[in-house]
Amino acid sequence: MPFLLIKWKAKKDMETIQYKRVLLKLSGESFCKLGGFGIDGESLESIAERIARISQLGPQVAIVVGGGNFLRGAAFSEKSHIPRTTADYMGMLATVINSCALQETLEKLGQPTRVCSAIEVSAICEPFVRRRTIRHLEKGRVVILAGGTGNPFFSTDTCAALRASELNAEIMIKATKVDGVYTDDPVKNPQARLIKSLTYQQVLEQNLRVMDPAAVSLCRENHIPVMVLNIFKKGGLTRALKGENVGTLISDVS
Repeated sequence: MPFLLIKWKAKKDMETIQYKRVLLKLSGESFCKLGGFGIDGESLESIAERIARISQLGPQVAIVVGGGNFLRGAAFSEKSHIPRTTADYMGMLATVINSCALQETLEKLGQPTRVCSAIEVSAICEPFVRRRTIRHLEKGRVVILAGGTGNPFFSTDTCAALRASELNAEIMIKATKVDGVYTDDPVKNPQARLIKSLTYQQVLEQNLRVMDPAAVSLCRENHIPVMVLNIFKKGGLTRALKGENVGTLISDVS
């Protein structure tokens, strides 16, 4: 969809958006075809168009990207002789690759974007500084937060929860390729049903693999609701920002 059309359409919905600042968590796998590797141009453009649309609706948008389409530190370390710390830093570099690709695609759509990294890669992105990042958001720029937390042994889900807390985000949206949290794996079990709402405590007690426990605990402590939804379902992000019941909502009350 052309940028001008995105901007025109946004004016109709701007007053209905419920959130001023949003943290969007994207998995690395969303950058490639199902079961694929690296970056697929069509998938990347599809994501960028959705982000450009919601940014024109009014909310300030920060994004944390994963790097699983290239490398997962923990899994790679187990299958090789590379120590976990080094493998995790390699995974952080993968998130920088994804972030730069997303930035270039967003800016071709006319959406000003900055990449702020927790690890120093000065040639292609600026360092993450909380106050500077907030200023970018206030100026209407999409901010992509690369490099995870900058430390090994922490997932990008934990990074997303941390950055949402630091930036005072009103909601964290975990964008996936499935419609939300299910009672079982919907691919293996056709009887699995979508769970519309959960509490943080239920996620922890039932050991649901939505996010790692550290990320869930951070969101609970800072009262940040988490919406899990399918980013490739048309209109899903916009509906979520309007407060509609999309995917699975994790909050203090089920």
